[in-house]
Amino acid sequence: MVDATEISRCCSTPLDSTPLELIPPQAPLRCCLLSGGSSRRMGRDKALLDHPAGGSWLSHTLGLLAELEAPISLCSNHPSHRQLAEQLRWFSRLGQGLPLAASLQLIEEPIPPQGPLQALGHLMHCHPGERLLLCPVDMPWLDRPSLDQLQRSAEERPRQLSVACDGARLHPLLGIYPASEALRRDLHSWLAQGHRSMHSWLARHTIHPVLLPASALHNCNRPEDWPGPRPAGLVSPAPRATG
Repeated sequence: MVDATEISRCCSTPLDSTPLELIPPQAPLRCCLLSGGSSRRMGRDKALLDHPAGGSWLSHTLGLLAELEAPISLCSNHPSHRQLAEQLRWFSRLGQGLPLAASLQLIEEPIPPQGPLQALGHLMHCHPGERLLLCPVDMPWLDRPSLDQLQRSAEERPRQLSVACDGARLHPLLGIYPASEALRRDLHSWLAQGHRSMHSWLARHTIHPVLLPASALHNCNRPEDWPGPRPAGLVSPAPRATG
C-alpha cells in the first residue's frame, strides 16, 4: 500500500516516453486472477475458504469475473486451485454453475514464486496485446460496480495505468495493465534487475487512481482481517519463536 503523497507523486511521473496508446481501449480485455500466494499469515489456504455468498473465495471471484464476459486466466501453482478450476469448467460444459467452459485458462505461476509483479510480467508474456484486468483472490467483497468503474476509467484514459484506490491508498493488485510491447519490455527489464515491488514499478509510470469503495477493496491476509464471522476452523497462525 502507498499513501496519498505517493499517489500524487506516481500520477505525475512520466512513462519514460513509452506510449501506452499502442494498446487502444478497444483491445481485448482479459481478467487475470492471482491466486498463487502462500497464505502463511492466514494460517490456511485463503483461496479455498468458504465465502458467505456460497462457494469458496476462489470460485466466488471467478464467478464475479465471469460476469464481465471476458476470457479469464487463473494464475496459480497450487494443485488444489487448478483442480477446483477444472471442476468448475467441467460443470460449465454441462451447462451447470459458472459460464467458464471456454473462457478459463490455467496459467502456471513461475517457480519459485516471487510475488505479484513477477506474476504480472508472466501474464503479460502469455497475453501480449491484451488489456489485463489484474485481480487478487483475497478481496472477498469486491463487487461488479467496482469492476465496471475500473473498466470505464481505463477506457477513458488509455495512456495511463488505471489502479484501484480507496481514497488514501493504492491497491495495485486490482488494476488494468495493457500488455503492450513497450510495457512488457519495461517490466521484464525491471524484474531482471531484481525488483519485485509493485509500488516501485508503478512509481516509474503515469497512473490513474480509480476511486472505489474501501469496503470493496478490503484485503484479507490474516484471520483478524476477515470482515464478519470468522469461517469455521480459521485460527491465527502461532507466532514464530524468537531468540
